Amino acid sequence: MTAPFPLNALTAGGFVASEQQRKLIRKYIERMPSLSTTVTKVLEICNRPNTSPNDLNRVISLDPVLTGQVLKLINSAYYSLPNQISSLTRAIIMLGLNTVKNLALSTAILGTMGREEAFQSLSMDDFWTHSLCVGVTAKALAIRQGAVREQQEEYFVAGLLHDLGKIPLNSCFSKEYQQAQDLAGLEQISLDRAERTILDLDHAEVGRMIGEKWQLNESLVELLAWHHQPEGAAPQLQSMINLVALANGYANLEGIGSAGNRYPDLRQFGELLDKSGVSRETLAGLKPEVEREIDKAQVFLAVAKENL
Repeated sequence: MTAPFPLNALTAGGFVASEQQRKLIRKYIERMPSLSTTVTKVLEICNRPNTSPNDLNRVISLDPVLTGQVLKLINSAYYSLPNQISSLTRAIIMLGLNTVKNLALSTAILGTMGREEAFQSLSMDDFWTHSLCVGVTAKALAIRQGAVREQQEEYFVAGLLHDLGKIPLNSCFSKEYQQAQDLAGLEQISLDRAERTILDLDHAEVGRMIGEKWQLNESLVELLAWHHQPEGAAPQLQSMINLVALANGYANLEGIGSAGNRYPDLRQFGELLDKSGVSRETLAGLKPEVEREIDKAQVFLAVAKENL
């Protein structure tokens, strides 16, 4: 079948993003709400070397919404703690500073970008199911590679947020973004390649803009920018990004949710298996666990949407 959008369509009269279109994307991101003062303060405090649970408690306790979110998440099936936790300080001690930081960050971002009107040519439910799948798969793989508990949450959040750059693209350019998905299907190529053909930019580039807008930490900004090309990331972060990229390929190949990428690069998928030291047997055996964990992790979306 001949595609109506040839891969050499990068001409002045084709579908290339004009400077005006790039300005639209930048303006969209500039207009996105900043992270709340409380969440920004939480990130700042957690980056200090000598932060204590009391330091974090003093900041979060001043924000009733965030306090409620943290306690609800901590007492959810996702963490499966044996006893109900009603004390914020105790919750912070039990989970650790880094885990609470990731809870605050992920719910804040989902609350900002989870609105249905932002999804024009993508299914919102399928998008977040895919994102949850990547998060829980990355975490499961990290556990098998010996990651400590607080590192495990870093993998979950990285997987959950990896495709954020798609939201501004499909919101600002819904027609062109549908054309990119159609092109990817017709030519059986990855969506990021089709994005570059149709719009001359891709969701990884837009993801970097979002990460820089919110002043996210280096690992998340690099993840947003390089999850389709981990070799381009900072060397010390490539191992983590390889594992999230592998989880992304797994979600696409298994068809768990969808973020529009029906034809991931199989050659790269094999390379990621080799680089990550993950066997095909290990990956194939994850499905029952992944499906259970996705059900448990739905609480992240539910809590974030409560305050939209």
